Amino acid sequence: MEHSVDKDGNPVNKGLLQSDELYQYILETSVYPREPEPLKELRAATASHPRAEMATAPDAGQLMAMLLKLVDAKKTIEVGVFTGYSLLLTALTIPDDGKIVAIDVNREAYEQIGLPIIKKAGVAHKIDFIESQALLVLDKLLENHENEGSFDFAFIDADKDNYWNYHERLMKLLKVGGLVVYDNTLWGGTVVMPDELTPERKKPSRLATIEFNKFLAADPRVQISHASLGDGITICRRLY
Repeated sequence: MEHSVDKDGNPVNKGLLQSDELYQYILETSVYPREPEPLKELRAATASHPRAEMATAPDAGQLMAMLLKLVDAKKTIEVGVFTGYSLLLTALTIPDDGKIVAIDVNREAYEQIGLPIIKKAGVAHKIDFIESQALLVLDKLLENHENEGSFDFAFIDADKDNYWNYHERLMKLLKVGGLVVYDNTLWGGTVVMPDELTPERKKPSRLATIEFNKFLAADPRVQISHASLGDGITICRRLY
């Protein structure tokens, strides 16, 4: 049986299901058999990284691939790349002439781990990687009015305190009917934990995540689904 493991060989449960066994059942029955070989290779290569837990959960990735197909995504945005699992997944899913604007403040993990596999998979030409603070890039895109309403899909997995700011820009960049997926919207389950029981490393973004979830639930511009895949993902469809 195939298991997700960390750099020390310990099992990693990326989900919030009540049992590790049930999560492994989902992965081994429905996710891993359909996972493209380049993604398997990148997931294995990422496992040795000291911050491997930052990678996109493969079950969440499987749903993202379906969402990309459902909206016939061709032009996408990704904020927060790390080693590039979700980026490679998107590049493998969109058409050969599709384009991804990929933004991260640090390109080291991407270039060292993800890029060689992405090149081998033959999809590097679809990716425009920009090393920058994301808000600067999103604002720059909006300076060109042709970009407004032109993106089909976005995946956001970066600093949680800026999710609201990203959302406001994306409501202009995404076309009506386009999708944005926000990662880590259950934040390790801490959204329902008392502050005194919340792990210290989770505290800085806990309140921001709680407030962002409330904001999305009340935003009339989007249809939402808050799914308990991985560390929680919230799927938003732009309505107008």
